[in-house]
Amino acid sequence: MDTLALFLIVAVLLVGVAGMESRISRADRRVARVERKVDLILDHLGLREHDPRMDEVAALAREGRTVQAVKRYREITGDGLKEAKEAVDRLG
Repeated sequence: MDTLALFLIVAVLLVGVAGMESRISRADRRVARVERKVDLILDHLGLREHDPRMDEVAALAREGRTVQAVKRYREITGDGLKEAKEAVDRLG
């Protein structure tokens, strides 16, 4: 009987964790969608958010240290490799 109870507890915990992961994943997608929309609105209005850390990225790009610039850009923004590379190419 103890084995059955333990199995049921583990099963309930696994279902609970899977449900939480699903909700977190949906929330992450929704936040990303909202961020993209805000970025589009800011671009449309011609507004830019200046992040002083981007000066470092621009300096690295000007020096030809593209890999370091892409790495730093990704650390700052959380963007993917492709997006970061494109952004650094525009800076350089």
